[in-house]
Formats: sequence, structure tokens, C-alpha cells
Amino acid sequence: MRKIPGVSYVMPVLNEEEYLEEAVTSILSQDYAGKKELVLALGPSTDTTNDVAQLLAKEDPRIILVDNPLGRTPIALNLAVRASTMPVVIRVDAHSEIPKNYTQRGIETLYRVNAYDVGGLMDAKGRTPVQRGIAAAYHSKFGFGGPAYHSGAPEGPSESAYLGIFRREVFDEVGYYNEELWRAQDWELCLRIRQAGHTVWFDPELKVGYYPRENFGALISQSMASGTWRAEIARRFPEGKSLRHDIPPLLLLGVATGLAATVIEPLVREAAPTRVSVVLNLAKAVPAVYAVIALAAGLTSNAKGLKDKLLAACAFPAIHLPWAFGYIKGRFCGAAGTVDKGRVR
Repeated sequence: MRKIPGVSYVMPVLNEEEYLEEAVTSILSQDYAGKKELVLALGPSTDTTNDVAQLLAKEDPRIILVDNPLGRTPIALNLAVRASTMPVVIRVDAHSEIPKNYTQRGIETLYRVNAYDVGGLMDAKGRTPVQRGIAAAYHSKFGFGGPAYHSGAPEGPSESAYLGIFRREVFDEVGYYNEELWRAQDWELCLRIRQAGHTVWFDPELKVGYYPRENFGALISQSMASGTWRAEIARRFPEGKSLRHDIPPLLLLGVATGLAATVIEPLVREAAPTRVSVVLNLAKAVPAVYAVIALAAGLTSNAKGLKDKLLAACAFPAIHLPWAFGYIKGRFCGAAGTVDKGRVR
């Protein structure tokens, strides 16, 4: 019988005063017989997050605190992994809640399929109408498209893994998180794991409760930063480029052209040749068509109630268009220095 491995949970923490205690509770109350420790890498929060963390650590000796003065996620993860001691490392997030069986199921899957990194489904949820609408957009295939951890897929090998359940030895073999990548560092680590001949695995039974941004301004900032860093990945790694990444920029171009045509067409209506008028009118239709599709996607989303469904419809352009702008910016200029200003205050 395999010895039950101990688990080190590692969590980057920055400005999470409203979520930290609940996240920590969900982690340390896991139905798992092995030893547990939780390493919190504390960034320079501007709220009471670090005070909450200090209090939690005093109450439970399994909580270890490390200082992350720069506040960057990959640095936090590396500090936490190096401070941890157990043979299995599980990345967790202060905006996430893991179900009671998450650790047990994840470790069983890790060894059952001989994987080196296992991830599951990001089960977005909300506490307010806006957050619930945004969460419904996360679940929709119209929202994020391809990644299995957003909208689900059958169990099997995966390009990347949400959060991640790792064998400790993988860090010794392929290295730690790339600290140059302030976002998308998990994708790049999974690339190195796959290049080393190991398996990254998606298990849809691992459902992680995730609270997205609480307002559209923060969502726009997050989406723009995500698009910029995805472009940086595409610049650095041929494997990081996908045709689906070209769709949002084309959408942004179409919407911007349509809005411009809406302004121009009345001014040139009398003087413009027929073919120009036709082109302008076709361009004007693009924003309207996108708005109708977004509305339909919101109304058919898993949001409960008409208000939340309409808010989900509003969330789609707050995801797609800033992401596209960030992606275009990142392809031309790179992502160095780009931060998610919706989280960093």
C-alpha cells in the first residue's frame, strides 16, 4: 500500500482581506489523512490582509508565512514552494474554495495516471449580482473559448492546469516558476513539464470554487493584463500561439471599424459612391451583431434570473475587447511591466 504523502499548499496573497480566512479554512479542513501545511506568501497588501494572515498563523501552527515584498505572483509561488517541505505541492488561491475531497481526489489522480501536474475545473461563482454575472461569463464557451478549466472537457492530458497539484521532484527537474512572467507563468511551467516527457492532466472532478472580479472596471483591467501576457507567451514560445487568440483582435477591429463607420456614414451619405455606402453600412452592423450574440449568450448562460443573465451579457465585451487590446499591445511591445491594476492597489 502506498504511503499517504504529506501535502504543502502554497498560496500567493495580496489584498485579500475579504477572502483569505474562508480560503484558508477550506484548505485546512480537507478530508485527507496525510500531513498538511499551508505556506502563505504575503505581498505588500494595502488592506488588512497581512494582519488576518498573522492572526490565522497564530491560531494554527500548520500555517507558515513568508514575505514577498515585490508582490509578484511567480516570486510568491517560488518563495512558498521553497519554504514548503511535503512531497506533494498544491497551488491554491485566496479567491478560491476547494471542496472537501479536492486533495484526496487530486493526489489519487496524480498517481493513477502517472502525471506530474494535475488540475481541474475553475467553478466561478459570485456573491453579488455583478460577480455572479461575471462568473456565468467565465463558464460560457463564448466567454473564454478553449481552456478546459473554464467550460469543462473530458478527463485527459492537457496543455496546462488550473492551479496545479505537483510532485515535488518536478521543480528540481524542470525548475521553478519563471519570475519574468508576471502572468501565464503556470502555462510556461506546464510547457517545461511536458517538454521533459511528463504528463499534465485535466480532471473535471476537481472543481475549485473561484470568485472572479467584483466589478466591470476590475474585470477590464484583468482582461487587458491577461491578453498582454498571453501575447508575451506567443512571442516567446511557438507552442503558445493558437488560432483562437486571433479571434478577439479581429473582433476588436470589427467593432472599432463599425463604430467609426457609424460616425462617418451620415457625413458622407450624399456624396459617397454606392459601394462605399454599402461597405460603411456593413461595417456599422458589426457592433450590433456582436451585441446581439453577447445578449443571446448571456440569456442562455448558467446565470440564475434575468438580471444576472443581463450582467453576464455585459461581462462578455469586458472580457473580449480589453483582452484583444492587450494582446495586440503585447504582440508589438511585449508585456514587461504590465500589471492587473484591478488587483494591485
